Amino acid sequence: MKKLNEQEITEQLTLVPKWKRKETKWIERRYRFNEFLDGITFVNNVSTIAERENHHPFIQIQYKMVILSLSSWNENGLTDLDFQLAQEMDELFVEQTKTSNH
Repeated sequence: MKKLNEQEITEQLTLVPKWKRKETKWIERRYRFNEFLDGITFVNNVSTIAERENHHPFIQIQYKMVILSLSSWNENGLTDLDFQLAQEMDELFVEQTKTSNH
């Protein structure tokens, strides 16, 4: 997978608007949960997807907030895979919050 150029990164960020660029080679998103254990469940589900894709985010857990950071180490920057995984994490969050609110 090739490293994206600035124009490609800008275009990809429009598809994941809640993700923010951090430094030059990272994207990051903060997910807020109603309960601590909801965040832990999310992290466990993220880990399953990350293993399947063989692409692992940096994960921070701050009580009811989970922060994910993505970059492609092999390319020393951002690739399509980072944005694909960002979309999957967003979909996972939407699904989980639907089920946890019922």
